[in-house]
Amino acid sequence: MSDKARTLFDALDLDHDGSLTRIEVINALRAKGPTLAAQGVIPAWGVGTDDDASALFDQADQNGDRVLSFEEFAALVDRRFGW
Repeated sequence: MSDKARTLFDALDLDHDGSLTRIEVINALRAKGPTLAAQGVIPAWGVGTDDDASALFDQADQNGDRVLSFEEFAALVDRRFGW
């Protein structure tokens, strides 16, 4: 798991509970996405629409519990963003 995945996970974890919900991912990417891209935390093409954020969540939620652990999240973003 990459340090970049941890940085991005922590930025999206708005309530700092160690997991991500769909709403958290959507809201955090909407609010912080452009800044995170400008800082190099995510690629600029990684900032998309609410539907893109929801699809990212669905791809990462491997066990279907509607909550992302860091491990689920990192496995997807490391592969998707080439980290």
